[in-house]
Amino acid sequence: MKSFRTEIENPVVEKDIIELERRIRQFNEGEVDEEKFRSLRLARGVYGQRQQGVQMIRIKLPYGKVTSNQLRRIADVADEYSTGRLHITTRQDIQIHYVDLERTPELWAQLEKDNVTLREACGNTVRNVTASETAGIDVNEPFDVSPYAQAVFEYFLRNPIGQEMGRKFKVSFSATEADTGLSYMHDLGFIAKIKNGERGFKVLLAGGLGSQPRHADVLYDFLATDKIIPLMEGVIRVFDRYGERKSRAKARLKFLLKAIGLEGFKSLLEEEQDAIPNASYPIAIDDYPKTQVAKANTPQVTIQDQTTFEQWKSSNVILQKQDGFVAIGIKVLLGDFYTDKARLLANLVENYAAGEIRLSLRQNILIPHVREALIPFFYKELRQLGFVEAGYNKALDITACPGTDTCNLGIASSTGIAAELEKVIKNEYPQYIQNPDVVIKISGCMNACGQHNMAHIGFQGMSIRTKDKLVAPALQVLLGGGNFGDGNGRFADKVVKIPSKRGPQALRLILDDFEVNGNDARFENYYESQGEHYFYELLKPLTNIENLTQDDFIDWGNSEKYKKEIGVGECAGVIVDLVATLFLESQEKIENAEEALKAGKWAASIYYAYQSIVNSAKALLTAEKTKTNTHARIIKDFDRLFVATGKVQLETSFESIALQLNKNKPSEAFAQSYLKNAKQVLTTLEAHRKLELQEAR
Repeated sequence: MKSFRTEIENPVVEKDIIELERRIRQFNEGEVDEEKFRSLRLARGVYGQRQQGVQMIRIKLPYGKVTSNQLRRIADVADEYSTGRLHITTRQDIQIHYVDLERTPELWAQLEKDNVTLREACGNTVRNVTASETAGIDVNEPFDVSPYAQAVFEYFLRNPIGQEMGRKFKVSFSATEADTGLSYMHDLGFIAKIKNGERGFKVLLAGGLGSQPRHADVLYDFLATDKIIPLMEGVIRVFDRYGERKSRAKARLKFLLKAIGLEGFKSLLEEEQDAIPNASYPIAIDDYPKTQVAKANTPQVTIQDQTTFEQWKSSNVILQKQDGFVAIGIKVLLGDFYTDKARLLANLVENYAAGEIRLSLRQNILIPHVREALIPFFYKELRQLGFVEAGYNKALDITACPGTDTCNLGIASSTGIAAELEKVIKNEYPQYIQNPDVVIKISGCMNACGQHNMAHIGFQGMSIRTKDKLVAPALQVLLGGGNFGDGNGRFADKVVKIPSKRGPQALRLILDDFEVNGNDARFENYYESQGEHYFYELLKPLTNIENLTQDDFIDWGNSEKYKKEIGVGECAGVIVDLVATLFLESQEKIENAEEALKAGKWAASIYYAYQSIVNSAKALLTAEKTKTNTHARIIKDFDRLFVATGKVQLETSFESIALQLNKNKPSEAFAQSYLKNAKQVLTTLEAHRKLELQEAR
C-alpha cells in the first residue's frame, strides 16, 4: 500500500486517502460488494461516468471560494490526471472527468496540499455548502454569510451523523432578501437577517427539485447565528433515522416532510435535543481570513473598442459595498474552462485583486475586490483569455448540466441545446444580452442538476417514441418558474414535450410572444397573466411527431443516431455475502467509536456506536428479506421479529438499547456504556447468524 505521509500533513486526511486506496484494491479483488464500494467512493467525490472505466471527480469548494493557490493546484491535478478541462457545477464545485479509478487516491493527496478536498462532494452526505457568490461584497447584505457557511462546512465534514444517510443533504446561505442562494429549493436554506441588532437567519426546511419539486417550509423567521449548527445537527439526525433508504425516488428530506408534516417533524426534532452536543455553537467570525487586496500600480491601458467595453462593463461589473471596489463577472459557457486559462486567471487575481475567485450557482466566475481604476486593465487581460463575453447572469447566460456528455443518468444532450440556444439569443435577440429577468436552465434528465424546474424557461432532456417505435431525443418545455426573494419562489409548469431539434423554435416562439404581449412585465408575471393553456396552444404545433426528419433522430452535438441509454453500470459486479458485509461494517463502526472515544469526541463516538447497533440489526433483517428502508423501521421490526419472538435474547427491548442515543446528553460515561452496548449487540447478533447458518447446512 502506498503511503501518502510525505505528501499530507493532516493525519485524518492521510488515513482517509489510504482507506480509499485499500477499498479500491478490495473491490478489484472481489472482497467488497459493489453497492458498498460505490457508497464509499461517492462520499469521497469519485463518481462513475457514462463512459466505462473512467470516473468523474468532484472537488468540494465551500460557497464557491477558491484561492489562487488552490486554482493552480486544481489545474495541475486536472492536467496530470485528466484532460485539462474544468467544469463548474450549479453547486459551486469543480468537476474533472476521465480519471482512472486507481489514480484517485494520489489525485486527492495532491489536492490536499492546498486544502482542497473531495470528501463528501458526492454520495448520501452533506453536500457542498453553497452561498451567494456576492457574499461579503453585496451592497444590500446585512452581514457577510461566508464565515457561517465555512463553519457549517467544517463542522459537518467527516461528522458521523451525515456520512450514510438515505440520500444527499443540501444547504445554502443567501446574503440578502433577494435569496440568491435559492433557499426555497434546499434541504436547509439560511437567509441573512438582523433583528434588534442581532445577527441571525430566516430558516427554510425541506425544499428540493427533481421530478417532484417542493417549496421549502419556513422553520424559523429568525434564528440567532449560534443556533444554526445545533439546528442543522438535529435536522440531520431526524433525517438519518426516519428518512427513506431503499427507494431513491422517496429518499430526500422533502418526502419525509410531506409524510409527517412540519409539526410532526418539529416533534421529532425536539426528541433529539439531548443528544446534540452543543445547545449553542457561537461562530468565531473574527477568525475568518481577512481580505488582503494586492497593492499593485495601475497599468495604463487604451481601450480600442469603447462600445464593446461599455457593453461588457454594464453587464459584467458589479459595484461592491466597499468604496472604490467592484467585482467582475466572467460568463463561462456551460461552466467549462481549461487549465491554461485557470492558471493565468489565478495569477491575475493574486497580483491585482484579493487572490480569490467565487464560483457561482449559474456556473460562472466572480472576481471580487477589484479596484475601480483597474477595470480597463482587467478587461484587457480577461479579453486575452476569452473571458469578456457580455451577459453575466443575464438571459444569454444559460445554465446546463453535463447531460449525456458524461452523466450516467442523462437522457438527452443538455450542453448541445444550451449552446444552440445561446447562439439564437446572441444573433436574433441581442436585447436579451443585458436582460436579467429571463432565466433559462436545462437539465439532461428529471434529476434537475441544471435546475430547469425553477427557471423562467426550462428544458428537461427526455425521449419520444414514434408509431414505428423509433426513439428520438426530446425536451420537456417548462415555463413560469422564478425566485421572488426572501425564501419565496415558484416552480415551472410542464407545458409540452417536443423533439430536441425544435428547441430553438420553441425559444423563438416564447420570446417573440413575450416581446408582443409581455407589456414590459417580468417574465413570471407575463406567464401568470397568460396562463399555462395559452403556452400549450402556442407550442402545440412543435409537438407533432408525424413529420420527423432524419435530423430529428440525431441529438445536439452528436453525429450518430440517438440511442437512449440510462443508468449504465458504473463498475463490474462482484458477488459477496451481504449479511457478512453488514456485520463487518458494524465492527468498523465500533472501531471508529473507540477511536473517537480516545480522542475525547463523545458525540461522535456515540453516533458511531448507534450506527453499529442499527447496522447489526439490519444484517439479520436482510437475511430474513425484511424491508430495511429506514432506521426507525429497522429498530421497530427487529423488536417485532427477533426480540418479541425470543429468537434473540436481549436484556431489554432493542428500541430501548438503540434509542438511548437521543435520551442522554453526550458524555464520556455514556459514550463508554453505549459503546459497550454496541459491542454486546454485535456479538449476540453475529452468534445468532452463525447458529442459523449451521442449522441450515
